Amino acid sequence: MDLIGLFLIFCARIVDVSCGTVRILFLVRGRRALAALIGFFEVMIYLTALGHILGGGRELTLVQMVVYCAGFSTGNFIGSLLEERLMNAYVFLELIMDRTEETRRMVDDIRADGFGATVLYGRGRDGVRAIVKVICRRKDIPVIVAHTHNKGFICISDVKGCSGGHFRMLKK
Repeated sequence: MDLIGLFLIFCARIVDVSCGTVRILFLVRGRRALAALIGFFEVMIYLTALGHILGGGRELTLVQMVVYCAGFSTGNFIGSLLEERLMNAYVFLELIMDRTEETRRMVDDIRADGFGATVLYGRGRDGVRAIVKVICRRKDIPVIVAHTHNKGFICISDVKGCSGGHFRMLKK
């Protein structure tokens, strides 16, 4: 193997590992289709480099590479779906709303649905804002968001762990 071939293998690994890092970041952020697409090219680069090392690429046909890459990218997509379904993870919602009577009623409605809601007040560019903090299960996000009627700013973060407080009771 010549020096140029070794350099190309080195560069291919840099690109493929960098793609893997970006793919994982997209998976964590729920961008599964983009992660699957990146995963396809990540493995294509990896297999090309591996084929070059093992025999100049003669042992792997293009069809074999595409099928392997498609399996890898589909596995990323399905894996993120499984994570979403199997992990009963909590999320932290921060609803930044105008401080109005309508917002107060929204908080009352959220609480009436069985969710705990903590309200703080902060100053935004245009005046005082209500900052409503809610921890709920990921599947309950649409319920909370529906209460906002597309008003305000919503920030959603994953929760690593929590204890105490008020959580919505699961229906049996």
